[in-house]
Amino acid sequence: MARPADPHARDALIAAARAEFVKKGIRGARIEDITAACGLSKGAFYLHYSSKEALVRELVDELMAALNRLIVQRKEDMERFFAEHGRLDSGDVAERAERSERLSAFHAEGDLRLLELMWAYRDVMHVLMRGSQGTEFESLVWGMVDREVARVAHDFDGLQGTGVCRPDVPPAVFGSLIVGTYLLLAQQMSQMEQKPDLAVWANSIHRLIREGSQPSVVPEPKKPSPRRSTQTRALSRTRSTPRSGP
Repeated sequence: MARPADPHARDALIAAARAEFVKKGIRGARIEDITAACGLSKGAFYLHYSSKEALVRELVDELMAALNRLIVQRKEDMERFFAEHGRLDSGDVAERAERSERLSAFHAEGDLRLLELMWAYRDVMHVLMRGSQGTEFESLVWGMVDREVARVAHDFDGLQGTGVCRPDVPPAVFGSLIVGTYLLLAQQMSQMEQKPDLAVWANSIHRLIREGSQPSVVPEPKKPSPRRSTQTRALSRTRSTPRSGP
């Protein structure tokens, strides 16, 4: 009878493999080093996975499934928000109306959930970006980037049609800006040992997005204050009045 796989051993193998992949990449990592790091035998590894690539594939599938759940949840939450509060127009954005501020808080919460996911899988993202050369996973992250850029660009294009976002920015450029930002943050996270304040990151990202993509509003010229105008006229009369002789 085959020996049943120990679920605790599986967790230990995954943790050890993630660390080994970060250090040596997928091709450089060896199964014997993974098992030695967690005090298990190579036989224990093969009870759970047919190869190290199968382990990587499981991690990637988990990451992609979690990312897709966030995307679907965010879309559903946004549709629910619009059903309850109505869709925004350019006036809401320019005047920072209450529902515009509520939507901004909603987006910041969504950004925070995404950053939390990136932190949990920062090592996997690092391996996909820098440690997957020469493997079947080499172009996976860039395929994911292309899909996300297209998705963000499509959403931005729809918002441009409502006047909520400025119309002079190509949607593909905006999509590349957003996705590229998160990609670089994922790389930065992979170098960190201490978790940063992701709520601050999320609010900062959204503030830059919101203030950088909203329609430009040209401020009206300031009118001089009445007091200053009176002083200016008095000074003008003083300069223009000839002095009386002695």
